[in-house]
Amino acid sequence: MFAKPQLRMTLDPCGQVNSNRGYVPTNSSTRAAALVDHIQRAMSVGLCGRVSKIVGLTVSVAGFPAPLGAVAQIEVEQGENIDAEVVGFSGDETLLLPYGDLQGIRRGTSCILKQSIQGARVGDGLIGRIIDGRGRFVDDRTPAVLPHRVSLQGQQISPMQRPRIDRALATGIRALDGLLTCGRGQRLGIFAGSGVGKSTLLGQIARSTEADVNVVVLIGERGREVREFIERDLGQEGLNHSVVVVATGDDPAVVRLRAAYLGTAIAEYFRDTGRDVLLVMDSVTRFAQAQREIGLAAGEAPATRGYPPSVFALLPKLLERCGRTHSGSITGIFSVLVEGDDMNEPIADAVRGTLDGHVVLNRKLAEHGHFPAIDILASVSRVMTEITDLEHRKAATSLRQLLAARRQADDLISIGAYQNGTNSRVDSALRLHESIQTFLQQNSSESSTLEQAVEGLTALQQSLCDGDSGTQLQSTANAIMPAA
Repeated sequence: MFAKPQLRMTLDPCGQVNSNRGYVPTNSSTRAAALVDHIQRAMSVGLCGRVSKIVGLTVSVAGFPAPLGAVAQIEVEQGENIDAEVVGFSGDETLLLPYGDLQGIRRGTSCILKQSIQGARVGDGLIGRIIDGRGRFVDDRTPAVLPHRVSLQGQQISPMQRPRIDRALATGIRALDGLLTCGRGQRLGIFAGSGVGKSTLLGQIARSTEADVNVVVLIGERGREVREFIERDLGQEGLNHSVVVVATGDDPAVVRLRAAYLGTAIAEYFRDTGRDVLLVMDSVTRFAQAQREIGLAAGEAPATRGYPPSVFALLPKLLERCGRTHSGSITGIFSVLVEGDDMNEPIADAVRGTLDGHVVLNRKLAEHGHFPAIDILASVSRVMTEITDLEHRKAATSLRQLLAARRQADDLISIGAYQNGTNSRVDSALRLHESIQTFLQQNSSESSTLEQAVEGLTALQQSLCDGDSGTQLQSTANAIMPAA
């Protein structure tokens, strides 16, 4: 059933009056994109249907052949109209998940198509601002004018159009910069259970990084923790060059999912303007959980631990949007909330296989007041050899060998059964224990440069070489790290 097309005036996320005819900016460089957007939006005008039933949070609409991912508006008789997203089809009915409460919807309620392809308004006015998963400003400040519009899904980049990662990006964390060096355009995962200092570490990285722009995406966070993260962990210093996208745990699954795509689309916009962007997403696990809710509501069969196949199909599509192009780069740091500290649970395993490196936070280290609680031996950066020099890699390898030797002998040391001279590496690890811990630990308010991290590693290696076991360990490092 098709109703007579009507021109509907709405208020867009940047506070400007918009219509179904589309937004046409005055900047000539964006007119072509605006024209495409105009056509897409004009095609959606007039399509309508009627609510036939509601099962759980899923609304079934009859006579409504809207495309997947489209945004519809359910026109309730009392109260505000409810926006909903098309998530699937069942027979002749279209399945929708609402962006809000279902109160006021009854059988026969009218439903109209509002937008056939989802997009978002972007611009430099987003920097320093906080928006929700639908792109609306939530920081009680005057909405900024955002002249550009981008698709939430982005465009796939050809592998041959991705330059190699050849430059390091300082994170401000000594342990990361020295032993797990991150490159511009790399995708790095932070794997941890709850309460291990994951959010504090992410905030410190966003505050201390040398990236031009940060895009921080908070998915499924507790409402109380959002302000704490912004004011305590990120701070005004970090917010001044950041865009924060928030979708709390009580937001509908479609909004939480949309927040991840919105944050990535914003990062792509800044990358395409020639900037190095740091995309911080906390957390990918809650993104997967949101898609699980949507998939199950649409009738998809559960698979591994209740996750439907669509979850594992969407994860690489989201993560692969980060990377380096000829115009700029997006360095992605994604937190993964592992269930029961199980690093091999399905989401953690799938994400780890897609990313370019992983950082594991250890609960035992956190319980001993070790911050950041990074388990160096369980973590790796797959691009470190491409972005560091030979001396840096030798020093990092030497320290890893000391940590591994100390861990292997921990049981003997703890009961007092270890004898000095039994193992030269363990002897060196015990002798340099305090210096190593000083290097690996860092106050949450402290920032370090990449050069300082390398200098600290070099100093540790020099202390090692000055000891009796230095010659043997150095020769081992030379064998492992051959000259380039």
